[in-house]
Amino acid sequence: YSKSLGLAAASVFALGIGTAMAEPVKIGVLAPLTGPTASDGEEFIRGVQWAVDEANEKGGVAGFTFELEVADVKDHSAANVSSAVERLLGTDGVEVILTGYASLSMFEVDLMAEENMPYIAAGPSPGFAAIVSQDPDAYNCCWSYTASFKGYETDVLPMVESLGEAGKVNLDSKTVAIISSDNPYSKTISEGMKSSFAENGWEVVVDELVPFGEVSDWKVILAKVNETDPDLVINTDYIPGNSALFLKQFLENPTDSLVFLQYAPSVPEFVDLTGDQSTGVLYNLIGGPLDTPKWPRGQKLMQDYRDRFEIESGAYGVGLYEMTNMYFMALEEVGDPTDHDAIGLAIGRIAQETVAGNIAFDPQTHVALQDNDHIPVSFWQLWDGQRVLVGPEKFADGEFQTPPWMSGQ
Repeated sequence: YSKSLGLAAASVFALGIGTAMAEPVKIGVLAPLTGPTASDGEEFIRGVQWAVDEANEKGGVAGFTFELEVADVKDHSAANVSSAVERLLGTDGVEVILTGYASLSMFEVDLMAEENMPYIAAGPSPGFAAIVSQDPDAYNCCWSYTASFKGYETDVLPMVESLGEAGKVNLDSKTVAIISSDNPYSKTISEGMKSSFAENGWEVVVDELVPFGEVSDWKVILAKVNETDPDLVINTDYIPGNSALFLKQFLENPTDSLVFLQYAPSVPEFVDLTGDQSTGVLYNLIGGPLDTPKWPRGQKLMQDYRDRFEIESGAYGVGLYEMTNMYFMALEEVGDPTDHDAIGLAIGRIAQETVAGNIAFDPQTHVALQDNDHIPVSFWQLWDGQRVLVGPEKFADGEFQTPPWMSGQ
């Protein structure tokens, strides 16, 4: 690949001289700058700005320098996402658009395809795959850095059962409480989990859906958890403030249950809100940074982010850094940022190490591949404010410990 990059760079050398003083290429960023996920939005921008600053300091890519053009998706509603997308698509000089997540249904992929705008997103991959798989060649613009979500639906069960087999938790009743938020991300995962658990002989003893948005009180649902005393409690509401409140209220009168919270504990804000109370909580990530000695790129970029911003990165700071550099790789190969067809196709051919594992794209869905050789499902436990990678074994740098609110085995 380095040889082909060298040839591409040589072929655009003359172009680079001519365009060195050209207007910067604008990298559009869709981000929640306001609303309940603004902390994620700040990460999106830090990640892209980091990559842009590095590229510009080196003299640019293929003779071009870069600047950010940011549009606020606010609460991720269709109206606000559409407005933000239209603003970027209508801004002169925007030649690529990046996001951690904009809408949760990924409908904006169609808007990008209509304008042939290169788009790399890390939002919910099921919606992305459902759109692209209808006609992959019509979506050569668009690629999902987030891998298939199937592992979110299926992999919690075998992980939990392995803890039971090892005598680290008691799973005598094989009962689970599953609480979800009414949005495509949370619902898709929770519905898949329900099927997975039911098919394997577990009983779903609490099945609750809360309206999407801020939750001010979980006590009615937690009363049902207390009545049923399940082996496992799962909440797929991804908003950090909601998830933190759920944990705090659970711990006021805890059951002897393993607690698994979807995504939210990966956001630094969650630990800020919960402090020592977060000790023992489990979560998993697909496409999250592998901050472990067993994956040196992940560990290095996480440390580089800390050094640069003096704050921890969740999934998106380092993720958007990687996505921006993927665009730069494609531009290096193509040479012309306005050749959107060629840029999109070049992004789709990328196969390389990232902070989250080896990335390569499924040609039928344009979604990153998910398996232990590409992007794994990584399982984490919070302990004393630290994130311990407990699985899979290939990447783990610590072991699961029985949470302090549970009885010892």
